[in-house]
Amino acid sequence: MGVGQAIRYWFMKEVGAPALMRLQKGRKGRRRRPRPHLGPPLSSASRLREIMTRHYFLARYAKGARPVAWVSSGAPVELLRVFDFYTVYPENHGALCGAQKMGQEICQEAEKKGYHHDLCSYARIDLGHAFSGKTPVGRLPKPDLLFCSNNICQTILYWFKELSHYWNIPLILFDTPYNFQEIKGSDIQYMVEQLEAMVPRLEAISGRKYSDSRLKGVLTLAKETSELWGRILATLKARPAPMSIFDAFVHLAPVVSLRGLPVSRQYYQLLLQELQERVKKGISAIKHEKRRLMWDNIAVWFKLRDWSHLFAERGCNFVAATYTNAWAETIHYLDPSKPFESMARAYSFVILNNNLKHRLNLMREMIRDYQIDGLVIHSDRSCKPYSVGQYDMGRILAQDLGVKTVVIEADMTDSRMFSEEQVRTRLEAFFESLGH
Repeated sequence: MGVGQAIRYWFMKEVGAPALMRLQKGRKGRRRRPRPHLGPPLSSASRLREIMTRHYFLARYAKGARPVAWVSSGAPVELLRVFDFYTVYPENHGALCGAQKMGQEICQEAEKKGYHHDLCSYARIDLGHAFSGKTPVGRLPKPDLLFCSNNICQTILYWFKELSHYWNIPLILFDTPYNFQEIKGSDIQYMVEQLEAMVPRLEAISGRKYSDSRLKGVLTLAKETSELWGRILATLKARPAPMSIFDAFVHLAPVVSLRGLPVSRQYYQLLLQELQERVKKGISAIKHEKRRLMWDNIAVWFKLRDWSHLFAERGCNFVAATYTNAWAETIHYLDPSKPFESMARAYSFVILNNNLKHRLNLMREMIRDYQIDGLVIHSDRSCKPYSVGQYDMGRILAQDLGVKTVVIEADMTDSRMFSEEQVRTRLEAFFESLGH
């Protein structure tokens, strides 16, 4: 690592980032969009903006000062923390591009190079950014390592292979056997051996030595952070719910991108305290909560703001989602005293590496626990593993539990795959079925 880059990174961390935070606070008085049907905004949101702005700001200067890794959302990032990698999550960046309405533009940069528009839009955004440098965050650092797991899909491996070839940098895959019925002891051992074999490679790439005690400390932080996230989601069981899943989609960022770091735990302690206070005072996410909804699949990032107002206007509050739940569901498997074995279990039992019976039972449980009246299913053109079986699951849940369902066909970031008229028609029928 270069001395000059290290000095520059230190300066930006100690001087540049605090100056940026002060500038951001100075803009608090900017005009806000009216919220006639929403409750008061979360005070914690300003702290979240500071954290994520700082994260992407420092990423610009990390190259050469710290080893840099691009990491998939389902990979055991805790192991990388031991070697002081600065981590960037392409999926989180893709969601941000979608929310900033840049998804279509950056996807087209990949399509110009021959990548088909049926490819996952997260992948197209990531590749399009690599080719063009376009991003709403200024600049992302070129990675020294690509680190992924196929526990969310197979596309991630081929997408990262493309980046590995394009930049001529190493790729490490954490291969997780799919849980058709149950993960066997031999499967766990296979994954443990993979994790152990990564250690010398990570030492060579990072120039840092492995520390068993540091890994245990990182795992403790990661577990506490994810447990806090689970407690945050559980506050939405209250009537009225103090937060919406539209809020949770945004506040998910630290547990995804900064898991295993103190800042993410500190943030969720702050958010949980605020939500508990709102529950005590009966402060609701929306003005008049009449119906409680659940969301299935990844968010449609470019419609978050519009739909938060649309559903609130109808008295509908999203209080649960299979997507936000994924970062809390398996955390109980994580045990710092058994680091490699527990990581294997926690990361192999995630929702998309599990059979559809498991997912159906999980949704049944969430519908009961959160007192759900309606289920909105996002059939995501990009995420085939998440979308498979959704029509059947919606039908079964409607028959067994009497919950009203609607299927929305869209894409998480590419607005070209979205028909406003078709979706509005389906939603109007859904609202009518709920009694509006």
